[in-house]
Amino acid sequence: MSRDCPQGGGGSRACFNCGEEGHQSRECPNPAKTRTTVGEDGKPREIYVPTESGEDALYKDGISSGINFSKYQHIPCRVTGNNICEPISSFEQSGLRPILLENIKRSGYTTPTPVQKYAIPIVMNNRDLMACAQTGSGKTAAFLLPVIHSLLEQNVAAASYSSCQEPACVVVSPTRELAMQIYNEARKFSNTSVIRAVVAYGGTSVNHQSNMLQKGCHILVATPGRLLDFVEKGKVSFGQCKYFVLDEADRMLDMGFQGDIDRMINHPSMPPKGTRHTLMFSATFPEQIQRLAANYLNEYLFLTVGLVGAASTDVTQSFLEVGHREKRDKLESVLRDIGGEKTLVFVEAKRVADFIASHLCQAGFPTTSIHGDRLQREREEALADFKYGKTPTLIATSVASRGLDIKGVACVVNYDLPKAIDDYVHRIGRTGRVGNTGKAISFYDCDRDSGLAGDLVKILSEAQQEVPDFLQRDAGSADFGGGGGMFGGNRDIRRGFGGGSGGGDNQGYNQSAPTQEAEEDWG
Repeated sequence: MSRDCPQGGGGSRACFNCGEEGHQSRECPNPAKTRTTVGEDGKPREIYVPTESGEDALYKDGISSGINFSKYQHIPCRVTGNNICEPISSFEQSGLRPILLENIKRSGYTTPTPVQKYAIPIVMNNRDLMACAQTGSGKTAAFLLPVIHSLLEQNVAAASYSSCQEPACVVVSPTRELAMQIYNEARKFSNTSVIRAVVAYGGTSVNHQSNMLQKGCHILVATPGRLLDFVEKGKVSFGQCKYFVLDEADRMLDMGFQGDIDRMINHPSMPPKGTRHTLMFSATFPEQIQRLAANYLNEYLFLTVGLVGAASTDVTQSFLEVGHREKRDKLESVLRDIGGEKTLVFVEAKRVADFIASHLCQAGFPTTSIHGDRLQREREEALADFKYGKTPTLIATSVASRGLDIKGVACVVNYDLPKAIDDYVHRIGRTGRVGNTGKAISFYDCDRDSGLAGDLVKILSEAQQEVPDFLQRDAGSADFGGGGGMFGGNRDIRRGFGGGSGGGDNQGYNQSAPTQEAEEDWG
């Protein structure tokens, strides 16, 4: 052992973590320490050990529903496929285990959102699912609740120590921040049950996550790279995987993770489709992504909730025509008008994020930044500082544009507009969540952003919001009329299911969810 090495510290029997004798580091009761080592490139490399949120914080950090929550019950929903499951109307009527109903109640949730009304019975009936729903619609709970219920129904054994864990559910997420968020939701819903969730993602101590994993794991939430690393090292096997979940699936496939997903699906230990149940959730599923994803699913149902690919009508969108050199001064003016409310500012370049954050701090606006080049510890500290109001302005790149639920975001500012309209919709979806109202202010530079003008006009028109003259001008002869229909380009592409008209056994279930007046918290 390293502690017995003649070159290593004189044979001390002290714990490597706290320095006290009488126990090893894996048994240490003290918080794990972050340490710095030197990497192969000679630069310092931090071994980061994240801290977990306490139980009370799990239930307090949820996003409270807003004044427009009742409109959620009018959102149109469409399910296509064979043997379609009936939606539920309430959590109590869903058949979920009492322990789950208690955790749902403790979370402040009173009424399921439309995606939950349809997805929960689909998963509970052991069907594969491809689900599209707008950002901020409760997709995470839509798969975690029925998965935890099913594992409890199967009387899974309590977590036990093993050097190779075989989780019953594997959830794959494209980003570290989203993985951590899903993990905390799993902890919240499985609280006081035998179900144990573990998270694994890059930028953190491999040994720490390995030790946490070895203590037992029913639900593993992971990013692709760290998950495959653990599989290749024999720390994780898919042998008992009953549920394989891809969250933000379109982004994972777009980001080049298809090869990693294929390696997981085709791994010798992975049960075949039909034995495992595969669930794919995203805000968009364009045709090319559906064709790829169909290889992973078996006789699946296709669920579309709302005007997929559209912006929430609860977000007031405004555009300011701003030249590149004027942006910093205009941002200061916007922040002064906002008056210290939580504001998420998106930029395209990592170096710009740090530069703008530093500039705003010097100008008297408490600000932090988050992007892919920051150490994982710094990323998590920045999110925490923003989340709890220490720094009410967060400058971010695309790492924060999808999936993240941060309570109380009043305004999103697009300092730089993205290249793709989907990214714009995801960015402004960080505010105005679950019936809350929010604002999105975008700086439009005609020299750089004119290629996006047509799509922006369409998004504004669909949300019934004012279209600025300069956007109409740059959009030219583009069609401004709400194009694409209610379900846009996210129709089920399978033959017999995608038309949305006509009769027969394959006709889709297409209706508005039942109306109920309610308010709730969604984390």
